[in-house]
Amino acid sequence: MEKTLKQNEIDALFEAARSPAPDSSRPEARARVVAYNFSSAGQISNDQLRAISMLNDLFARNLTHNLAAWLRTRFQVNLVSAEQIQFNEFVLRIPEISYVASVRLEPLGALSVLQLDLALAPPVIDLLLGGEGKDGPLRELTDIEESILGSVVEVICRELTAAWQPVGLSFNFERRQMQTQVARIMSVAEKTLCLSFEIRMPHSSGLLNLAFPAVVANTILRRLTSDWGRRRRHAGETRARMEAAARRIRFGGSLQLPAVRLAASSIENLEPGTILRLDLAANTLPVWQVGGQPLSQAQAIRQGPHRAARVERPIGEAEA
Repeated sequence: MEKTLKQNEIDALFEAARSPAPDSSRPEARARVVAYNFSSAGQISNDQLRAISMLNDLFARNLTHNLAAWLRTRFQVNLVSAEQIQFNEFVLRIPEISYVASVRLEPLGALSVLQLDLALAPPVIDLLLGGEGKDGPLRELTDIEESILGSVVEVICRELTAAWQPVGLSFNFERRQMQTQVARIMSVAEKTLCLSFEIRMPHSSGLLNLAFPAVVANTILRRLTSDWGRRRRHAGETRARMEAAARRIRFGGSLQLPAVRLAASSIENLEPGTILRLDLAANTLPVWQVGGQPLSQAQAIRQGPHRAARVERPIGEAEA
């Protein structure tokens, strides 16, 4: 079915065709005004999150090796995510039955939150008590079990300190916090840097979550940025200093003929004045070796009262 245009619609089409197109080369035509969102102030960029992830990948590898050796079982830790969220959102993610602890970060004196799924507690406690690491029901811990799991958290804090050494932060396990006390550690509206790790064991798996306040996240990023900038500025100076120091290293050198095979009888009957035939051409040059590595062919000469070697050609050119 064909549509019949009215006169005013036809006039509008002709008017649009006659009007000049906007010049996209003019600045006012290209300029776009975007409303600023103040809630995004202090947001961590993707590049900064990748830098933080590199530190925590190191932490995950170290914790994997050390806890696996301590528990004498397979223990795998992987970084799952690194994101910036409000602390209220982090609190809402904590399961109802969970192990939550406060960790003090020195020298800032700030508190961070460490949360560990209690599904990991039974096999870890069973292994430390001499068992096989079997899984168990999800329940609250006894005082003895809480003390045992606290020693595991101390190991985690020690590995965090080792991994985060480039930014100068020390992680000190403070105490376990009840579920109702977690929201008091920091403001619920505060932006936090949340790190999530997956822990896998033969009979169980769970998550290890860490939440850092904004002051810690800003300090981490500032120190990471300054350290990388310092390394970029002084890379040339450091290389020149290393090269100057390397030039003062002394290596053992020798000027010798190529190796040959001799009959045992010719060696057995050696006497002063005996001439040994080395089965080498008369124009064969000795080889100049430094640190056991052949560098060039050279001629044995005398320079004043000393022996010397005159370099004839590099080994590569001689072979070519």
